[in-house]
Amino acid sequence: MAEAFEGASVGEQLIEACRRNNVELLTEIIENCKSDDEVSRLLNNTTSVMGNHLYHEAALQGNYEIIDMLLDQHEFECDPINRAEGDTPLHSAIRWINSEPPAQREFGNALVEMMLEAGSSTRIKNKAKLTPYQLVDPRNTGLRELIQKHEYAALNAGDFVGANEIQQPKKTNNASAHLDVSTPADESDDDAEFSGSDDEERAEWERRRNAKKGR
Repeated sequence: MAEAFEGASVGEQLIEACRRNNVELLTEIIENCKSDDEVSRLLNNTTSVMGNHLYHEAALQGNYEIIDMLLDQHEFECDPINRAEGDTPLHSAIRWINSEPPAQREFGNALVEMMLEAGSSTRIKNKAKLTPYQLVDPRNTGLRELIQKHEYAALNAGDFVGANEIQQPKKTNNASAHLDVSTPADESDDDAEFSGSDDEERAEWERRRNAKKGR
C-alpha cells in the first residue's frame, strides 16, 4: 500500500489515510513504528498545512473506521486544537454532521457517541467561544440530547459512592471508646430523696438510710 504513496512523507501518508478512511494504510504505518511512543508522537503531532491534526482530518470527513482505530492507539490525544478555528475534533465532527443530509444524522450521532466515550470534551470553546454543543444544528435534537446526557453524566460522576468505598469504623478494644450508661455500683435508690406518702414507708426508708451510714 505504501508504494502507492512513493515519495510522500510519513506525515503526508497519515493525513491521506485519515482523509480517505484508509485503515489499511494507517495499519501499515503503525506496524512500521518501533515503539508505542513513536506511534503516539506520529499520531498526535502530525498536522496538515492548515493546522489540522489527524483526528480533525478524520472527523471532518465523518470517517468512523479510521477514528475508531486512532482512538485505540497508545496515549492518543482526544482534544487537540486546530489552528484556524480553535476547534477540537468533536467540533469538527459536528461541522461534518451539520453539512450532511438528515438521513446521515443517526450515523453521525453514533460517531459522536464513540468520541465522547473515548474522552472527547464537550466543554472546550473554540475561537468563536462556542462549545461543540453550541455548534449543533438545533434541528438535530438527537445529537443535542446525546451531548447533554453525556455532560450530565460527567458532572455527576463524583456524586455517588460505591459500597466498597465506604470506610467502616475501626474496631477497638478500648473500653473508653464506648459510652457506658450503666448505674455506678455504689449508687442506689436509698440515696434518693424519699417520695412516698405513707408514714410506715418513711420510717422504713429512714431506717435503711441510717443503717447504710453506720457501715
